[in-house]
Amino acid sequence: MSASAILEVADLAIARGGRAVISGVGFRLLPGRALILRGPNGIGKTTLLRTVAGLQAPLAGRIVMPADAIAYASHADGLKPTMTVAENLAFWAGIYGRTGRAAEAIDAFDLRPLRDRAAQHLSAGQRRRLGLARLLVTGRPIWALDEPTVSLDRPSVALFGQAVRAHLAQGGSALIATHIDFDFEAETLDLTPFRASERHGRAAIPVSQFDDDADGEAFA
Repeated sequence: MSASAILEVADLAIARGGRAVISGVGFRLLPGRALILRGPNGIGKTTLLRTVAGLQAPLAGRIVMPADAIAYASHADGLKPTMTVAENLAFWAGIYGRTGRAAEAIDAFDLRPLRDRAAQHLSAGQRRRLGLARLLVTGRPIWALDEPTVSLDRPSVALFGQAVRAHLAQGGSALIATHIDFDFEAETLDLTPFRASERHGRAAIPVSQFDDDADGEAFA
């Protein structure tokens, strides 16, 4: 991995349901930068994020990053339904050894009025805000986010943008699959040109060595 990049992906091929969906994709993610993944539904954005996060092995190629570098947030919010907002964040902060960050996360996503409400009684948008707030207590430099603004209203999207900008300003990085535009600076990678050829078929690409340093953290 080059000295300046925190994440490098090279000649990556990935599969969904045993069939190759993307091949030959590569990119570098630098500290303080965000990369937006674009492409039509079904192109493989979620599968790419899951592979980078270490939740499945690639068919080919390499993923290189420091150990314990990534926090992955999927469509599922992964909350403890009977715990309150404050208890959920305290739980995750304890998991990552960052108990002092829970209050900051509550304020960043405007959750203080809801801090004593059980997660099971939150609206879909409120649950999403709580799920995203957990990113702030992980201490992980890379955020891998799959459609993070689903269920969010416009003010909440703005809160998310502020959180990402603060993360980038502190030297963090973000890899985001989304169809919308944000108000923070980001590069874009369209996955359409990397759609796997039909000749790959099922399980036709040999599995290469998956880098042991590519640890992922799933919130779901």
